[in-house]
Amino acid sequence: MRKLPLDCLRPGMEVARPIYSAEGRVLLNKGVILKPYYIRRLRELGVPAVYVVDELVGDWEVQDVVSETTRLQALKLVKEVMEACRGKRSVGNGLIASPRVRRVVENLLDDLLGQREIMVNLVDIRAIDDYTFGHSVNVCILALITGITLGYRRSSLIQLGTGALFHDIGKTLVPFQILNKPGPLTPEEYQAVCHHCRYGFDILSCQEGITPEVAMVALEHHERYDGTGYPQGLRGEEIHEFAAITGIVDVYDALTADRVYRRAYLPHEAYEMLAGAGNFRHDYRLVRAFLFNVAAYPSGTLVQLNTGEIGVVLRTPRGQSYRPRVQLLYNKDGSILKEKPEIDLASEPQRWVSRVIPPGEKVGN
Repeated sequence: MRKLPLDCLRPGMEVARPIYSAEGRVLLNKGVILKPYYIRRLRELGVPAVYVVDELVGDWEVQDVVSETTRLQALKLVKEVMEACRGKRSVGNGLIASPRVRRVVENLLDDLLGQREIMVNLVDIRAIDDYTFGHSVNVCILALITGITLGYRRSSLIQLGTGALFHDIGKTLVPFQILNKPGPLTPEEYQAVCHHCRYGFDILSCQEGITPEVAMVALEHHERYDGTGYPQGLRGEEIHEFAAITGIVDVYDALTADRVYRRAYLPHEAYEMLAGAGNFRHDYRLVRAFLFNVAAYPSGTLVQLNTGEIGVVLRTPRGQSYRPRVQLLYNKDGSILKEKPEIDLASEPQRWVSRVIPPGEKVGN
């Protein structure tokens, strides 16, 4: 399978992974053959990309770090809680500090603990209008992965995961037209967005059973290591570690998602931007723990090696983000390889990925 942006989809292609709405409703199921109407409807719904079957690449599936069921449960929960909080400075006690919330966070954690060797491959496809809900779930997953790598106890992981899942709950008090404005924000609009940190802190602090550590994630996830963040301009160790982790993964997921005002960065571009911000914008110890689990070239990515050969990334070993296992598809002269051998770049230092081949670019002769 391969992930293709909507502009590269053609009628007759076969859907390789189901696409869901934030309510958990199937928009297109696996095995559906794309028709012009389906592609047009996906565009109307703001779905940016689709996984399709690629005969050249072969019939294998990109693995997610959590199960489809667990991800959908979390997505539905976040949507329900966010909508219950919309426009309200205080909400019913027990909405967030509830057994259901804890169960969802524990399910995410248990899935992650059961699949420790799988690298983050960014397999979720979210509609642009559902960005906040999908983003919240992804941030929770990525924060938990980082906490696991840092050796956090289970109780701390639950606190971290809960804070990360609702780090943006304060955005329910920010006007929708500002959050989804396609152009640059005015100074007044930017300040309105910045207020979401304090709004979120207030909402979470009023919930019995929510610890100060969880609420601090909402308040401080936009603080930065060098003191340039908001709302308090904290620096270094003044920032709660849960919030610092959430701030790192929040940036990564935002960079790699399509937004109304820009296209997504490629995963390796976002990886490099975060790696370069260590001990400047972010604590490098935490950045390193996060990036240890992230594939710079997600499974299914077409890449060209320094030798001129072209192949598809199959998987990446943990801690070897730039050295994936690749199945070669084309020789350096552009001819299709009959055998399509697999090579492990982690054990072949003379070969490396020289560039990612953009979807839609013609490859081979």
